[in-house]
Amino acid sequence: MTLAARIDHTQLRPDCTEVQITQLCEEALAHGFASVCVPPCYVALAAEKLAETTTGICAVIGFPLGYSSSSVKFKEAEVALYNGATELDMVINISALKSGKTEAIQAEILDLADLCHVHQALLKVIIETALLTEEEIELACQLCVGGEADFVKTSTGFASRGASVEDVTLMRRVLPDTVRIKAAGGIRTREAALALVAAGADRIGSSNSVALINETDETTAA
Repeated sequence: MTLAARIDHTQLRPDCTEVQITQLCEEALAHGFASVCVPPCYVALAAEKLAETTTGICAVIGFPLGYSSSSVKFKEAEVALYNGATELDMVINISALKSGKTEAIQAEILDLADLCHVHQALLKVIIETALLTEEEIELACQLCVGGEADFVKTSTGFASRGASVEDVTLMRRVLPDTVRIKAAGGIRTREAALALVAAGADRIGSSNSVALINETDETTAA
């Protein structure tokens, strides 16, 4: 699989525009990226631009802080799926995790996973590794497995740091092969992306995708 085919081409800046989302979609098609990752308000636009293509449309849910109520996340997910999302990147309630409310977190993940799977969509759960200890990362991964998530994602890109090889290595050790990993946040070079893939990442989230793959000719990622 090429590196491009692993990339979620991302535009989540609060000041992004319709023109930028349209450009994002055009670039995703031109380079063969796995999906575009956009704010919920632009899902319908992305779905229009990518109609009749195989490019995924990823919407963020509970983004970027994760502590909106489960019912609000569920409604946000319903609207995104109705508007054409094929993948959802949902931020867990990190405050709840640190407060020991593991059953509530797993129930939230399971509800959203069930909703996604009814719509033949994927659920990626963002655990924000920058804010967690190694033990909390392991626990969050276990909750994602119990909640039937399709992916666990490292980061929103809005915390103090993004993905690291160490995070991905730890996650890959804890997660079964059936649960994939998305590394995101601060991935600005091809070398960094390939290192994360080698550590176990199946997807790479980046807003620097075009420059990242244009550093050299495309080669097959491990």
